Amino acid sequence: MNTVTVVETRKNRQGVKVILDGGSAFSLSLAVAAEAGLHKGQTLSIPEIERLKSTEQLHRSLNSALRYMSPRPRSEVEIRTRLSRHGFDTETIQKVLAELKKQGLVDDVAFAQFWRENRENFRPRSRRFMELELKQKGVDAEIIAEATIDVDDDQGAYRAAQKKARSLSGLDYPSFRKRMGSFLKRRGFDYELSNRIIDRIWQEQSSELPD
Repeated sequence: MNTVTVVETRKNRQGVKVILDGGSAFSLSLAVAAEAGLHKGQTLSIPEIERLKSTEQLHRSLNSALRYMSPRPRSEVEIRTRLSRHGFDTETIQKVLAELKKQGLVDDVAFAQFWRENRENFRPRSRRFMELELKQKGVDAEIIAEATIDVDDDQGAYRAAQKKARSLSGLDYPSFRKRMGSFLKRRGFDYELSNRIIDRIWQEQSSELPD
């Protein structure tokens, strides 16, 4: 049989269930079903059904990617990995990424810059740690180098220590030094730099105390 007839289109919470003569059926989202204009009595060829299923896969994959990107931008590898884990095939993922790039929603250069600015403003890290994080997200080495080339570890460590110092007020110097040193180490700053910053913050705090 080269064609089948649509016996019924049944709406449900997930979309539309398309029931064909012979008892077979497949499901589509409301958007894909509406675009196809499916209706009872319509005749579909096997290739048409396969195209509908392929369109549905693309639609679902694109929506999944957009939901994943809603909290923050994502790298291309992050999106590819996420969609693969959700069971989408390689061809569909490639089409989704092409569409997202076309819309300017996926751009690893912009992503790397976003990641750097976010870290510098909210959770300062050393340049080395930023590079490692971006590498783990699959960003190309050249893009990483360009995005982090002028990261200032001194300024980053100082900003991080300033924020942390608020929660360490009241400690004696040995305790302050130990806690702050561990904090800066976790952020990727080296021992020598951390020591300079710790002394600077401690002196600034001491100068603010009343005589």
